[in-house]
Amino acid sequence: MNDDDVARQLKQMTDFIRQEAVEKAAEIEAAAAEEFQIEKLQLVEAEKKRIRHEYERKGKQIGTKKKIEYSTQLNASRIEVLQAQDDLVKSMMEAAGKGLLYISRDHHTYKKLLRILIVQSLLRLKESGVILRCRKEDCEIVESVLESAKNEYADKANVYPPEIVVDCHVYLPSAPSHYEAHGPFCSGGVVLASRDGKIVCENTLDARLEVVFRKKLPEIRRSLFGQVAA
Repeated sequence: MNDDDVARQLKQMTDFIRQEAVEKAAEIEAAAAEEFQIEKLQLVEAEKKRIRHEYERKGKQIGTKKKIEYSTQLNASRIEVLQAQDDLVKSMMEAAGKGLLYISRDHHTYKKLLRILIVQSLLRLKESGVILRCRKEDCEIVESVLESAKNEYADKANVYPPEIVVDCHVYLPSAPSHYEAHGPFCSGGVVLASRDGKIVCENTLDARLEVVFRKKLPEIRRSLFGQVAA
């Protein structure tokens, strides 16, 4: 084999090796490009998923915030309605209280009422001896009905007439000159207690109004505001 043949074979071998290297490099480049595309798609999908989750999270936060704001506004509105209802009921109570101030001014009616209140108190206490307290301005009219009240109680309870001592040292507060006056006051009526003071029956006009009003409050609310407000 001469030099030309050797050179030609070497060139063929060199070209083959070079071609193999080129093809191998192309395969590696293609595989790398494919792997890059796959990894890029995975990263893109992961980022898309993260963004979707973030928007969903923020959407839920916004929805929750709106629900809280709505609930807060609704509760505030309900409180305002309840406050307005309470104010109206309170104004009715005050109006009724003002009416009590005129009862004691009718001497005949008030005298009859005091006797009834004393008899009721005696029936509740069921004591043989009691202490009675009234307003200072009512002492004379109370004294005038004591005997008839004691006898009426005795007949109803089938007992002896009780001993009633009018407390001339401690009086119930007087009625105010106007209803908005501050401080304790009494629109009329009596308070009876056992001799030892352990049992007390408060039968003033103000106490009776409070009891009746409290008892009738559900009915009053239904009448004014309907079943929901009741």
